[in-house]
Amino acid sequence: GRKGGHKGRARQYTSPEEIDAQLQAEKQKAREEEEQEEGGEGATGDPKKEKKSLDSDESDEDDEDYQQKRKGVEGLIDIENPNRVIQTTKKVTQLDLDGPKELSRRERSEIEKQKAKERYMKMHLAGKTEQAKADLARLAIIRKQREEAARKKEEERKAKDEAAMAGKRLQSLSLNK
Repeated sequence: GRKGGHKGRARQYTSPEEIDAQLQAEKQKAREEEEQEEGGEGATGDPKKEKKSLDSDESDEDDEDYQQKRKGVEGLIDIENPNRVIQTTKKVTQLDLDGPKELSRRERSEIEKQKAKERYMKMHLAGKTEQAKADLARLAIIRKQREEAARKKEEERKAKDEAAMAGKRLQSLSLNK
């Protein structure tokens, strides 16, 4: 009985071709504004700038334009914050792969933990730690108990054997009579 709300009735989606056309138009507008700012220097200036105005599919220069655009009021206010870090991209040729890497705090602590564990295991195997000494003492006590138990079993077995031999002797003596 209820009618649906107003949401979702007439949804219109833009096609990828339309989006591409809009982006191209915005890029063209930005180039024209740059040329107007430069004035008459465009024809006598750098060949890179002329190439930039001629090429429409250069992705590197488009990225630079995108990074230079500021949102909202940022373009009107000059910010001189010494703590502000401006991210600069490095080229592959500028990267120093041979130099020592700086480890993060977590990585350093992880490496220290592993080294400490290895040192402890070496000392443990050598019997120098308190836990190793306690383990060795416990093992010595257990060995003594097992030796005593083995001795007792051996004695009992010998006693049974002697009793059995004595019983056989008595039996053989009684049969001989």
